[in-house]
Amino acid sequence: MLRLGAAATAALALTLTTPAGPAGAAADPAPDIPVANVTAHLSQLQSIATSNGGNRASGRPGFTASMNYIKGKLDAAGFTTRVQNFSGGSNLIADWPGGPANQTVMLGAHLDSVAAGPGINDNGSGSAALLENALTLAARRPTLTKHVRFGWWGAEEAGMVGSRYYVQNGGASGVEVYLNFDMIASTNAGYFVYDDDAAIQRTFNDYFATIGLQTEGDREGDGRSDHASFKSAGVRVGGLATGAGAVKSSAQAAKWGGSAGQAFDRCYHSACDSYPSAINTTALDRNSDAIAYAIWKLAVGTSTPTENDYSISVTPSSASVQAGQSATAAVSTQVTSGQAQSVALSAGNVPSGVTVSFSPSTVQAGQSSTVTIATASGVVAGTYTIGINGDGTTADHSASFTLTVGGDGQGTTWTAYKSYTAGDVVTYQGVSYRCLQAHTSLPGWEPPNVPALWARA
Repeated sequence: MLRLGAAATAALALTLTTPAGPAGAAADPAPDIPVANVTAHLSQLQSIATSNGGNRASGRPGFTASMNYIKGKLDAAGFTTRVQNFSGGSNLIADWPGGPANQTVMLGAHLDSVAAGPGINDNGSGSAALLENALTLAARRPTLTKHVRFGWWGAEEAGMVGSRYYVQNGGASGVEVYLNFDMIASTNAGYFVYDDDAAIQRTFNDYFATIGLQTEGDREGDGRSDHASFKSAGVRVGGLATGAGAVKSSAQAAKWGGSAGQAFDRCYHSACDSYPSAINTTALDRNSDAIAYAIWKLAVGTSTPTENDYSISVTPSSASVQAGQSATAAVSTQVTSGQAQSVALSAGNVPSGVTVSFSPSTVQAGQSSTVTIATASGVVAGTYTIGINGDGTTADHSASFTLTVGGDGQGTTWTAYKSYTAGDVVTYQGVSYRCLQAHTSLPGWEPPNVPALWARA
């Protein structure tokens, strides 16, 4: 959490609605997040800090190693990830394929520590809990009514630089709700829920009620973490915290346990913010489960499955080449309903002498591939419509690519008034020739006519 406060612009007053399924359909239950998996991530972050000067501060090797660790886990689970660089650090953004792209529930945590220590509670705790929730979402693959995106921010400790950069560069577009998790395992823990949006606050409070915990609105962190960047852009925000340097009152100790008159986190912004001594595993477990509850409440549909479907397109959708040349295009797929599915790519109506290849040849809906269309030297000139086909698990779709092959209709690529260099290969009436010496071609200098300039290849 950023030490210095900052005023936040009031959020737009909107009403939160939770997804409703068909009559009689039961909502998929939120999973129990294994706290042992979360602490395993924290142990890795501690090892990274220990190996990199004792911290994971933004822009330093410990931060980069932390980001690479998380990115590797997400990539292996099937997320679409990207690193957004800015002056002083970088952000890691991860999208789970599925749900309407213009209706996004985003969850975030800052990944950087202060330079004084490894930052295991502040904010390894939020980062690790977010990672395990993302991996659980990938493993469970529930039906989504909203698109789900995760963010790990750089340079929060320098003034929320990373999240502000993300928002200022269009990151908040389509984001309906942003949930922030900063310091969720303080040793003398309190249970604080952001009160910026009453409906989001109620979602978290509903979870804590199931385990018999009363919460309080978060005052200490108000405007001091990355949710402030989204709130200033009019996005509805919520989140969780367990307290930083503020002192726990007697009433709070009676409600939550712990020591009255002591800081919620005695190692806040200090070298002793390390694993395992700075982590309250009980608080970490409860808050990790609360994150899952919110994801399932806000973005997961009912157990009645939505039909899985996707679209396919090719850009550009046409190209003109001479025989012997090739063209490339991007084949894009997009989830249009339900869940992402595996799509095998192939080509149809391919003319003789033309080959079509895809890299990769199989994608998850929501991902892209590069198609290469290569022509042999003897391809007859003309315009051809090639089918770009997607064979999905539950649906098949196709797009068209128009290929125009130039020449005289007999597989000729040689042209007059063109400069050739020694070694160039052309075709003339279906026969390949290699240039013997540099020259500019003239009418009448067709390769068969000037053996001093051309030899059969």
